[in-house]
Amino acid sequence: MPEFLELLMPEEALHKLLETLSPTPQVEEIETILALGRVTASPVFAPFPLPTFARSTVDGFAVRAADTYGASESLPAYLKVIGEVPMGASPAFSLSVGQCALIHTGGMLPAGADAVVMVEYTQAVRPEEVEILRAVAVVENVLKVGEDVSIGQEVIPAGVRLRPAEIGGLMALGITRLSVGRQPLVGILSSGDEVVPPEQELSPGQVYDVNSYSLSALVQTAGGVPLCYGIVPDRAEALRATAVKALAECDLVVITAGSSASARDLTATVIQDLGPPGVLVHGVDVRPGKPTILAVCNGKAVIGLPGNPVSALVIASLFVVPVIEVLQGLSWAHPKSVITARLSLNLPSQTGREDWVAVRLLHKMEGYIAEPVFGKSNLIFTLARADGLVRIPPAATGLDAGEIVEVFLI
Repeated sequence: MPEFLELLMPEEALHKLLETLSPTPQVEEIETILALGRVTASPVFAPFPLPTFARSTVDGFAVRAADTYGASESLPAYLKVIGEVPMGASPAFSLSVGQCALIHTGGMLPAGADAVVMVEYTQAVRPEEVEILRAVAVVENVLKVGEDVSIGQEVIPAGVRLRPAEIGGLMALGITRLSVGRQPLVGILSSGDEVVPPEQELSPGQVYDVNSYSLSALVQTAGGVPLCYGIVPDRAEALRATAVKALAECDLVVITAGSSASARDLTATVIQDLGPPGVLVHGVDVRPGKPTILAVCNGKAVIGLPGNPVSALVIASLFVVPVIEVLQGLSWAHPKSVITARLSLNLPSQTGREDWVAVRLLHKMEGYIAEPVFGKSNLIFTLARADGLVRIPPAATGLDAGEIVEVFLI
């Protein structure tokens, strides 16, 4: 297959892949406690309001706000203490004019009360009487019924990756099971006659398999389940047999090709034969990672990555991760982990090509400094020493030292 007939920009290439793929996420029901990092398959609605009762946000005295109006340190209000609100139960009394009750944070307001005075603004004068040294407004220091969420409110939309806050919110509503997108199975094939597994002793001219392991970690981070199919020799029949098996068993197949042009041509030819419509993109105008192959075969995405470890990881972040996210029901355009930093050095670039440069973040008093980590695409520790990637857009001839840039954390 001819190589690089038409180079697409990364965003255009990704759009073409996802538009052709049009995936429908598979759904499963799991326990909420196990749902961290999973993506909601349907909206979640509140079965009851939160809070379910009016409660205090401070330690103090539950009062009728009107009984405190005008109170100050020089002219305190005097209220009769008629009891203490029990934690975890309804108070068995109600407040009348001139009365108050001791209450703790989270305690339920007794009937008749509409505010809480912080204990710091009170002073006991007798066993059953307290001075109020500051006036409070209605509902001051109080959480009202439904102030967090109302009954029937959509609290989590579909297509949201669940964080600790969402897990806590679901438990607050007693939702112990929910529907989420199934984690896609991602088949990973590493090819190359020079590549051997890390447990094997190296011979001259051989290198350890890096891509299977770094890509597996990336897949897990994105929410997928990696399935490694081992190291495939640079022979068409071997690569085709393994790719066919992976495509049948997985939702997405990722192949890292050897470094030579012939190896990339072999990968593209094998992918083209896996099923229609086949290869959509063969070559992306990006550095590192120009020899990228994007395909859809029998309704599943197949992505050919460069063999160089840095290129493979960068390109996988741009194309494999979005596919994994979409297969779970997450929008590929959702916000990414990005921070701003000031560039420490000039970064030259070629107009018309999108460049991604690894940077190390240095924390200074004035903010973060992005320091480029230079290295060739087969040096994995270039990325291991980096905190993120800076994008140089295709219209630019580079970025200037001192410029504020976005750093995509890795």
